[in-house]
Amino acid sequence: MSRERKLDIKMSRFHRLLQLIYLMLIASRCQAKITGKPDSSSTATPVVLWHGMGDSCCFPFSLGQIKAILEERIPGVRVKSVKIGDSLAQDVENSYFRNVNEQVRQVCEELAQDETMRHGYNAIGFSQGGQFLRAVAQRCPEPPMLKLITLGAQHQGVYGLPNCASLEHYLCNHLRQVLHYAAYFKFIQDKLVQAEYWHDPMKEDDYKRRSIFLADINNELRINETYKRNLKRLEKLVLVKFENDTMVEPRESEWFGFYKPGQAVETESLRESAIYKEDRLGLREMDEDNKLHFLSVEGNHLQFTDAWFVENVIEKYLK
Repeated sequence: MSRERKLDIKMSRFHRLLQLIYLMLIASRCQAKITGKPDSSSTATPVVLWHGMGDSCCFPFSLGQIKAILEERIPGVRVKSVKIGDSLAQDVENSYFRNVNEQVRQVCEELAQDETMRHGYNAIGFSQGGQFLRAVAQRCPEPPMLKLITLGAQHQGVYGLPNCASLEHYLCNHLRQVLHYAAYFKFIQDKLVQAEYWHDPMKEDDYKRRSIFLADINNELRINETYKRNLKRLEKLVLVKFENDTMVEPRESEWFGFYKPGQAVETESLRESAIYKEDRLGLREMDEDNKLHFLSVEGNHLQFTDAWFVENVIEKYLK
């Protein structure tokens, strides 16, 4: 059996597992209010949310709950939770299988057409939604993103998807096998979201040349001055790391750190990295201007309390 045939079988199993998840989601009959009517008279800065892998815009146990907390704590705030697709099931599917550059383009267009965003908005990205919103900030300066808060984002990518829990366990195992084997194949890059931020420290040249998303927004091959200029327009870039994260490997990526080049054992911090020393994205300048903020939570991936979120995110950065 050829290697290509084996890969096809893995992908087929992967799709069947996703279909099972959709049936379970439909059976649960989750009802969520996606967005409220825009309040054009409100002076509160709108907030844009983008969910992570395997999640959706509006599940009441995830971003639906975050939306409710924001609306309770910031009177009159407009909260837009990014939804890619015509249904919650499609939104979940697209978090695995829709080209990230297409997703970012769609969100940029939606924000540009939204009158409530015209004076600026704040953004909160959860897991992979964090680097996706950073791409929005770098590529689409209008309307302006004012503050970007990322929780458990993979800003320098991932090299491994270990210890996947509960419903996502088998999906993550198959996904990891595919990525180890073929992350930088063109058709995988075009179709598999997680491949687009897969960063193999033993294949740095392949990553820089063939990653169609992360290597681009991180200015790996060349410095895109527009990206750099747009990111520096942010008032604040807040990076939240989960100290006991077993989903993001290495967890230092959540603070823009990563493995030292050529191996996957020792890590380096953002300030020790070439992206900072060469100021390829303007992060060093932002750090010197006190625009870069590092927060940590003693929990696993995206495990935080409502009280922590209110105190450390809403009260500090959104009110």
